[in-house]
Amino acid sequence: MKPQVRLTQSPSDLQGILDLQWENHLSQLSSEAKKESGFVTVRHTLAQLESMHHLAPHVMADYQGQTAGYVLAMTKASRTLIPVLFPMFDLFDEISYRGKKISDYDYMSVGQVCVGKDFRGQGLFDSMYGAYRDAYSDSYDFAITEIALSNTRSLAAHKRVGFEIIHEYEDYTQPWAIVLWDWK
Repeated sequence: MKPQVRLTQSPSDLQGILDLQWENHLSQLSSEAKKESGFVTVRHTLAQLESMHHLAPHVMADYQGQTAGYVLAMTKASRTLIPVLFPMFDLFDEISYRGKKISDYDYMSVGQVCVGKDFRGQGLFDSMYGAYRDAYSDSYDFAITEIALSNTRSLAAHKRVGFEIIHEYEDYTQPWAIVLWDWK
């Protein structure tokens, strides 16, 4: 049986996301696991996920009550909810896409994406991003996010579903790619 892809609905959905996030956080994984499977860099609180959810529900994959994966949804209105992401949103105010500043578009920012290790290789990443596009493409021009250049698995998966690198930069932690999936 395949996981059901849907929008988040309850606090238990959000807690399931937090649990899966912790399992795949870079601080929890070996160097080999990070290279082979990818990783997430940001840890959220339940309050942050709830605030984000109220602005735009997240996409998740549920398998018999277990969170199999998720794609976090962030709007411009949620840019002040996650302090570690302030620099990313500030960068959106500076860089351009097709002759306009990113911040002049109506966009969805992918707050994070993760597929649980027991569910990898089943097309879930693509299915969740398809649901994300279906939920938000009528209201937003594109999805955008940043990915650590060292997270080669994530970069490859994002390119596969349609994201393109539009900018690269380096901060005090590592080099990053800004990737965008144009929906128009």
